[in-house]
Order: sequence, then C-alpha cells, then structure tokens
Amino acid sequence: MPLFGYEAVDNKGRTLKGAIEADTEQLVLAKLHEQGLHVVRVERQREKTKLFSGLGKSKKPKLQAMVMFTRQFATMIDAGIPILRCLDILYTQTKDPALKTAIDGVRKDVKSGMALNEAMEKHPFVFSDLFVNMIRAAEVAGILDQILDRLATFLEKDLEVRQKIKSAMMYPVMVLVFSFLVLVAIFMFVLPRFKEIFASMNVEMPAMTKFLFSASDFLIGYWWALAGLFAGVLFALKAYIRKPKGRYQYDWLKLRFPIFGELVLKLAVARFARTLGVLVSSGVPLMRTLEIVGQTSGNQVLAHAIEGTRQSIREGQPLSAPFAATGLFPSMVIHMMDIGEESGRLSEMMVKIADFYEQEVDATIKGLTSMIEPLLIVFLGGVVGFIAISIMMPMFKLINAIQ
Repeated sequence: MPLFGYEAVDNKGRTLKGAIEADTEQLVLAKLHEQGLHVVRVERQREKTKLFSGLGKSKKPKLQAMVMFTRQFATMIDAGIPILRCLDILYTQTKDPALKTAIDGVRKDVKSGMALNEAMEKHPFVFSDLFVNMIRAAEVAGILDQILDRLATFLEKDLEVRQKIKSAMMYPVMVLVFSFLVLVAIFMFVLPRFKEIFASMNVEMPAMTKFLFSASDFLIGYWWALAGLFAGVLFALKAYIRKPKGRYQYDWLKLRFPIFGELVLKLAVARFARTLGVLVSSGVPLMRTLEIVGQTSGNQVLAHAIEGTRQSIREGQPLSAPFAATGLFPSMVIHMMDIGEESGRLSEMMVKIADFYEQEVDATIKGLTSMIEPLLIVFLGGVVGFIAISIMMPMFKLINAIQ
C-alpha cells in the first residue's frame, strides 16, 4: 500500500508530521479531517526510507521487542515513575535497533514539550495507528497505565498466536525441505550412475524408467533455468501482491483456499474482535476505531468490508447490521456484536469472541498438523516407491538375461 507523508496543524495550533498508508491521497485527507486536523501538505513517498526528518528508520521492530517495551512501560507508569524517566530506562534496556531509535526520538520530543502520542505518531513503522490512538485516548482520560496494560495484553496475545503457528508448522516444513534436498540429490547424483550401468549392459528399460532418467537429465542440464524460473515467478508474484489490486486478490484467495482458508478467516476474526474490543474499551471514537481495525486486520478483503460498514454506521444503522451484510463474519460474531450493543458491553463481548476464536485457531492448527504429517509420509512414500520400482524393473530384466 502506498505511503503518504503529511504535515498538519491541530486545534491547539501545533504542527504535526507523520505518515499514513492508504490507497489514494483523498483517503489520507479524509482520515486527517476526521481527526480534526487542518492539512498543510500531503505527498506520496517514493520509498519508505525517504521520509522527512523525524520519522526514524523504516525498519519495523520485532513483535517480541514491542511486547517487552509495552509491558515494561505499563509496569513503570503503574509504579508512578515519570514518563521521561520511563523512556530513558527503556532506551537503555532496549536492544532492537529500530525500536531503540524510535524511543530515542520519542523521549527527545516529549522532553521538548510534545505529547507522548504525538511523539509516537512520528514513527509509524514502530508505533501503529492502534498504538498511537490508544495512547492519545489514555492521555485524554488520564489512564495511561491501564491503556498500556491493555496494549501489552493485546500484543502478548498476538505474539502467542504467531508462536503457536510457527511451532506447529516447524516440523512439516523441516520434513518437506529435507525431503526435497534428498530427492534432488537422488536425481542429480544417484540416478545417473544407474543409467550408466544399464546403458553399458544394453538393458531394455520400461517407460517409467525412461521417464525417470529423462527427468534426471533435464534437472542436471537445466537446473539453472528451473532455479531462475522459480525465482522469476516468485519475484513477479511478490511485485503483483504489492499492488492494491494484487493484494486484494491474494487475500481473497487465502480466504477461499480449501482447509487453510478457514484458519485464515479465524485468525482475521480473532484479530478484528480483539482490536475492536481494546479500542472501544479505551475510549477511542467508533469511526476512528473501525478505521484502525480495518488497517490492522491483515487482510484487504476484510479491510474493504469494514471500510464499507463505516458509511452505514455513520447513517445511524446498528453496528451488527452492516457487518452481517458483508457475508464475511460468522453468525456468532454478529449475534455477540448485537448483544454487546444492546447491553452496552460491546468491548467485553469482542474480547470474548477473540478468546474463543484464538482457541479455535489453536485447535485448527493442531488438526492441520496431524493431517499434514501423514499426507507428507504418503507423498514421500509414493515418490520413493516410484523411484525404487523404476530402478528395480530393469535390474530384474538384467538378472533374467544373465540366468
């Protein structure tokens, strides 16, 4: 998604600079106007690293570093330590280079009199819209320690889900990579030896053996072309996915992909519900909340659907009605959202939905892992069996001829 740098003036006459990711310049202007800012200039950045001064590095910190930063910040604020002192301690303790640079910039701006949320807003690659808006709401309400605690819990949940997915997929990926390397070694070094033996003895080879040796010859002679083709296709796909249309189609395919699409949807719903619940409970305005939820959903199909609901909600419709019309959200989410609106406990309901779907994600991952392992074994057994039969058949003919 394109990145737009902006300069704006708030109601107090303070000049703010920052960056926003959006599809068009008009969307950037609309977002800034919703925040009550008077826009001075908006310009598209050619590269994420070529930003105006004060934005810091374009590298994103590791999620684990952000979790530690937020949890430590919350603990120190709760203990009554002044913000500047907290930032000094966090700067000293942080090892992640991107986060360390951002903390240094934030503490300098806060020391010069800038609000904490405004200082963080100047580092969009480190502090997301979710982070900045929750800090802004916390400073207005005077509950910075509580909001930081909610943020830390949110990031910890996000990290926990990602680690579960990584640990669950580690074994299948390692087996697949090792098997691929073994098969390449067989095709490039073992099969040519057998071909030489059979050729020297004038053994008549069956069709499947000829096919196997032809595949081996092709791999040996054109491995560089196959590697180049693979790299080219991968590069072209990545370049296409970077475009708004390509990203949308890629995310749509992820949701429709058999078996895995269900996991992707559950992950997206869990993230949507937790983000919505945390922002609503923190006092962020609903329209701004929906905008942030769409930006942090991680799926452009859901993001466009959420953006489409904002106009209906602005016209006075209940929150659940436009979300039900998208057809993307499970009925349980819609019913819980409706109950939350009627009872005035929307944030609590959203957190419960997030907890439920995170458990569903865990169960789905375990099910997929238990299914992938036997499928890999069957696939590899089939490949090895085909190679073994293809080699043994000419050997049987050779033995019979000798006898």
